[in-house]
This record gives sequence, C-alpha cells and structure tokens, in this order.
Amino acid sequence: MKNIVAVIASLCVVAPIAFAQKAAQPVLGKRSAEVITDKSLQFKDLNKNKKLDKYEDWRLPVEVRVNDLLSQMTLEEKVGFMLISTTRMAGDNAFGPNAGGARAERGPAQITSAFNEEDMVTTNNIFTRKPLPVPMMSAAGTTKGVTQAHLRHFILRANTAPRTIAEWANNLQALCETSRLGIPAIVASNPRNHVTIDAATGLSVGTTAFSKWPGELGLSAMHDLKLTREFADIARQEWSAVGLRKGYMYMADLATEPRWQRIEGTFGEDADWAASMIREVVLGFQGPKLGNGSVAMTTKHFPGGGPQEGGQDSHFDWGKFAHYPGGMFEYHLKPFKAAIEAGTSAIMPYYSSPKGKAFEEVGFSYNKAIIQDLLRKKLGFNGIVNSDTGPIEMMPWGVENLSLHQRYQKALEAGVDIFSGTADPTILLETVKKGLVSEARINESVARLLKEKFELGLFENPYVDEEKASTLVGNAAFQKKADLAHRKSIVLLKNDAKLLPLAPKTKVYFETYYDNGRNNNPISVLKPANNPAFEFVSTKEEADVVLVWLVPNGGGLFSSAGKSIELSLSKNRVDIGHINDLIKSKPSIIAINFSNPWVLDELDSAAAKTLVATFGTTPEALLDIVSGAYKPTGKLPFTIPVSQKAVDENKSDVPGYLEPNGYALYKVGHGLSYQTGQ
Repeated sequence: MKNIVAVIASLCVVAPIAFAQKAAQPVLGKRSAEVITDKSLQFKDLNKNKKLDKYEDWRLPVEVRVNDLLSQMTLEEKVGFMLISTTRMAGDNAFGPNAGGARAERGPAQITSAFNEEDMVTTNNIFTRKPLPVPMMSAAGTTKGVTQAHLRHFILRANTAPRTIAEWANNLQALCETSRLGIPAIVASNPRNHVTIDAATGLSVGTTAFSKWPGELGLSAMHDLKLTREFADIARQEWSAVGLRKGYMYMADLATEPRWQRIEGTFGEDADWAASMIREVVLGFQGPKLGNGSVAMTTKHFPGGGPQEGGQDSHFDWGKFAHYPGGMFEYHLKPFKAAIEAGTSAIMPYYSSPKGKAFEEVGFSYNKAIIQDLLRKKLGFNGIVNSDTGPIEMMPWGVENLSLHQRYQKALEAGVDIFSGTADPTILLETVKKGLVSEARINESVARLLKEKFELGLFENPYVDEEKASTLVGNAAFQKKADLAHRKSIVLLKNDAKLLPLAPKTKVYFETYYDNGRNNNPISVLKPANNPAFEFVSTKEEADVVLVWLVPNGGGLFSSAGKSIELSLSKNRVDIGHINDLIKSKPSIIAINFSNPWVLDELDSAAAKTLVATFGTTPEALLDIVSGAYKPTGKLPFTIPVSQKAVDENKSDVPGYLEPNGYALYKVGHGLSYQTGQ
C-alpha cells in the first residue's frame, strides 16, 4: 500500500493541502445516489454504505481520494477501467457509408448494444479487417460494458444533435451512478469542429452541429495564436455542454513527409510553430489545470507519426515503419514538449515501429525506451499514456509472434495506462491472474485514470443541462468567430496577373471540382445568392473570370492498398485536361484545397497565374477573399514540392523548407497580401 500511495502522490501536481476554513460547496449532480450531510456540507454516497468515504469527500486532496477508491476496487473493476472502447447510439451513423455527414435530431437518446465482430477475420492471432471503407474496432454495448465489463471510458463517434448527445451522456452517467462504487464515465471523441475531407472513423466526426472552423491546417495557416486559443475555448464550451470531457486530439505530428495520408489533421511541418499551436489548443481546452469545465486532451501520436516510410501509414502492415533518414528525430519531439509543458492530460503513442534508430523495432506502444525512458523520464510526462486503437489485436507491429497475454504484458511494461479499441477485459484480466503483470502495476495506471476524473469534477457532477446543450452548441456568436478564422486561413499563393481582388459586378463562373469516387459528375456550378459582389453566371462563355475550386482527393487513409503514393492532381481524382481547358478559356482564379502538399506541375503555367490555397473552409470565405471583402493574411503551413520526383526523393523526417534547393515550389510561411503583393 505504501508503494501505491507514493505513486499517487507523484502523479499530483499540487501538494496535499489542509481543508479550507470555509469549503465551497460544489453543485452535486445525482440521479439515484443518496446525499450525506457533514457540517452543513453535502456529499454523494456513491458506494451506498450510508457513511462518508474519503473518495466521496470533495474537501480532500485528489491523491487521498484516489488512494481510498483504489483500495475499494476489485481487480475486475480495475482492469475494466483500463479499456476505452467505441460506444454506440441507436442510429448514430458512426460506421455507416455516410459517417461524418450531418444528421438531424433523432429523438430521445438510447443506450444500446452493438458489436461489429462479424466484420473481423483472425489470422495468426491478429485481428484484421475485411475490405471496408472504414477501420473496424470492437464497439461496446454500453449497458453491458458498464455493468458486466466495468468499463468507464468510452469513445463516442456518433454524429447527431447536441441535445441527443447530452441526453445519452446523462443516461450513461445515471447508469454508472447505480454501480457498486458509483464511478462516473468519461466520454471521448475525435475532432468535431472542423471542415475536413477525410472524415473516416477514428480521424474526425466530420460536419456536425458544433461550430464549424477551418481544418487543422487552416487553423495553423491563420498564424493567429490568440484566435487559436479562442477556438479551443469555444470548442471546450460546446464539448463540455454535451458531456464530452475528453478529446482524442490534437495531432502534434509534423507534415514532414508530404505523402503521409494524415497531414490534414496536423498543424504543418514547422516544429516550432506546431508547438505554439499545440500549446494554445491544450490551454484552451483544459485551462491552466483540469477543472469542472475542462475537456482533457490526448495529444497524439508520440513520438511523431509524420516520418512514415514512403508516406504509408502504420494502420497497415505495409506502413508499419517510422524512419529518420535525415537524423531529425528530436525535431519531431518539439510539439510534444510544448503539450507536456501546457499540461496535456494524456499522450497517445502511434502504431509505428522505429526503423534505423537506436530503439527496439517494436510499435511505440510496446517500446519501453520511447515511453518510459524518453516520455516519462527525459520529458517528465506524468499523465496518462493512452494506446491508439487496436495495437493488441490489430496492429501489433514487431510483436506479432507474442500471444495476446504477452502483448498486454509488454505494453504495460513499456508504460501504457489505457488500451483503446477493445471492450472485452478478459485477456487483460487473465494476464494479471497468470502473474505476467502485477496488480501493483495495474494500480499505477488506474491511479492516473482516476486522478483525471476527480480533477474534471465528474465525481461531484457528471451531468449536463440538455437544454443548454441545444442552445449553446454552434450558436451564432461562436460561428461568427469561426467565420473569421475561415477567412484568415486562406493563403494567396500567386497573383501574377493582379487579377485579385476582383472588381465589383464582375461576371464569375464559379465551378467546384470534387470527385469522391461515388459521384457520376464531380463538377458543381455555384451561384451564391447571398454574395452581391459578383454576378454569377452559368457558363464559362458568359463569364469575365473563371473561379475554379479544386478538391483533390486521394481516397482517404483507409482506402490505402500499399501502393506508391503520388501527389499530382491527376493522380488524386482531378481531371487535369478539363481543368486546363477551363482555365485557358478565360482569366482564371484557381483555388486548391490542400489536405496534402499537392504537386501542381500539371496546371497550364501560362493560365495558372492566380493561385489560392484553402485548408478546409467555406465557399463564403473563399468569395470574401476573391472580392477583397477580406484581404488575405494566411501563411502556408507546409512546403509545396515542385514535382513528384522531389516528393519521391524527400527525407521523411526533414521539413520541406530544409530540403535541398530545388525542392520547393512554395515554402512554408509563404503567403501574399493585396496591400504589398508580398
């Protein structure tokens, strides 16, 4: 027991303090728990024993409460506490073909059971996916998960109305309150506030009812740390209003390998700037320390998922290696150091195995040198280490020959505290009972997880105001700030013909081009009625100017087949012949949405005199830049390569601005303005 106390004490940032002379009574949220009164103050009797236990006493230091509750938990309860699984709502649209699309309100939230095991195949003790458009993972039936598996951590991927999420979260907390110890749940989510192209499950929830901001690259392109902090604080208010208290975000990974298919979720290639962005995001969501209104952050993917061999991703066997041909491993740590300094609650290692480094070639969740020696000891991180989804069953790179029990053993020895992607605690429980892992080691992780819950105030009040959720989320004031961010995120790359800004009443043919692989016609002609600056026409022949907005699309992360990744427009679902014919017909503005640093050498150079870069934004924002209603201020978050040959010869861990001369068409930080042309 002394060892447990020492571990818990080491986790606490604030030293133990005596009771305040006049303790402030917190709001107690309850459904079934009785209330105990002590010296005119009220406390919840969570374990139903009609006395005030230390863990129920909000006046006590967190470490005292953690120690008391830990001493009352069974091994089964502790093991269940160390899993975090996707949970489901009836009709939640989380895994369907339109996952990520906005959904209408559906009525009362329900707690349901749903499993997807029929979609899994097993080979050599490794679970892998049948060909599907999204990754598969174990999904918890919530009621059974709480009552039988003792789960208290869930990932909600549902895309539905705020009131529905709030109702569901309250139902979940009410269920947890009836359990033996009344331990509340924590609900996590992937990002919900961004315009994004690849909204595959596990990456983003896509377009939602929450305030809609630029993609993460667009936030970075704003070059406005104050507005970045405001974004995070607004999103925090929205998330906490519906009962989402943990974020599986943001990515501190760097966009140094232009082919990597997760660049859209990064803040770019500049480590120092990405560090500044991560710092503001963590502080905006969490505050200076976790509290009642905080959303706890899970910064990912340690020690940096960017330098993937060939740009392939380690969700797949063919992309399991991170490598460092430029010797810049330390460069990729900078944003994580900033997250740790800002107090990030958790850090998520990636699946990748380091290649060609002085580390064991096993996935980072199994890598003791990465987690214990580097993250814990050298960088001083004392928070939660949260595995990515499925390293035990699906992506056990470097430990494929170990049994599931041995994989849990190795990951726990490396320092993982909570395992994502499974709702079944059986194998982990057997691992402890077989003596492969001690209960004292389990206690270390459970102590960290409990500490987070106590600091978030969930033991006092895990419930939310459902009416407030429906009115606060996505409100006009929040969206007004987001609209400003959209405009600040757009980068003027080239204005050689001085075509921009367009004169009022210009006749504009506005075509968008987006081929998602399912539409017969990727072309849409837009004639926005709410923009009086221009006269929008139906054909290019009628126009003074052509505005074409390209949205290249490589098919998304989970369409990968391990083939060489090319970044030219024609290889990413753009009919370059059609585009060149279009821009040669009239003076043209070419806007391109960059979810990767696309290669632009196929564009007709004589016609492509005006280029604009977007990073997940709205047509209204783009038109305000084109008209001059908002003058461009954005800066590129990454370097755009000059050719596919340059891409193929790049060093994956080296940012584009440090690649040899001749690599860059436009370097990170490039962006023109109308005032100076510079």
